[in-house]
Amino acid sequence: MSGDLPAGQETTAHAATLTPIGPPGRAARRGWFDRTVEDITSTLESTVFAEEMAALPGLWQRVDPRAKVVAVIALILAASLARTIPTLVALYAIVLLAAAAGRIPLAFFVKRVWLFLPFFTGVIAVPALFSFVTPGRPVVTLLNEPFVAITEQGLRTAALLLLRVAASVSFTIVLVLTTRWGVLLGALRALRVPQVFVLILGMTYRYIFVLLHTTNDMFLARKSRLVGRVAGNAERMWIANSMGGLLGKSYHLSDQVYLAMVSRGFRGEARLLDPLSLRASDWGWMITALLVPVIVVLLRG
Repeated sequence: MSGDLPAGQETTAHAATLTPIGPPGRAARRGWFDRTVEDITSTLESTVFAEEMAALPGLWQRVDPRAKVVAVIALILAASLARTIPTLVALYAIVLLAAAAGRIPLAFFVKRVWLFLPFFTGVIAVPALFSFVTPGRPVVTLLNEPFVAITEQGLRTAALLLLRVAASVSFTIVLVLTTRWGVLLGALRALRVPQVFVLILGMTYRYIFVLLHTTNDMFLARKSRLVGRVAGNAERMWIANSMGGLLGKSYHLSDQVYLAMVSRGFRGEARLLDPLSLRASDWGWMITALLVPVIVVLLRG
């Protein structure tokens, strides 16, 4: 027991279990804990930034959300039907013009799409480059026996896939960044999207940020109470306990939210405070967007 040890040995034993951090080095300043807190905070900040962009007086923000949803669906359909690289490049130019019209910073917009696109689409696109997946005229020969090469047809297939996904994702991001979330859900309901789907989508969106706030508070509270390095097994135990506590909080909060909604008159249908109205310009946006996939099919683009 610590009471049987001399004073010097007792201090040494205590220091062995909890080592003071001392002057923080680079690794101490950028540990997993700090990175997790910073990632959660940056996610919340980017969401607030997106809400601010939706409130800007841009051209795309003034379009009725129902017209925007129909236009985006039509343009995504056009990207899916496109079979040539110039057509997809033209569609991507359209989405860049739409982002500029919505006053979205182009650097922020392009980075938001292309930063994660290679990690997901690249897993599928990269194998298509090689001759054993896409036979054709070799451009770069990697192995002679067995024969492995990057083919011209493979490059074309990978480029078509990347551009198609980039254009489709970009159209969706423009829609989300230029439309307030509640209004967007109201537009989906007005277009006869099932009520259950809209409500689940809306509650999921709200819950994500409520849980992010709660997680951020938990991490900051723990960090403010740490005075030394903690063993790895203790950190893992705390993470497991935090996950269980967060799950319990979310379940309890769901009951409270539902009871609060019912007590305020909720009967299964979410309604907007400001009714939506289509103007002549909104009809023009929809008709123009609906013509794009028709043109792509007729021109065999």
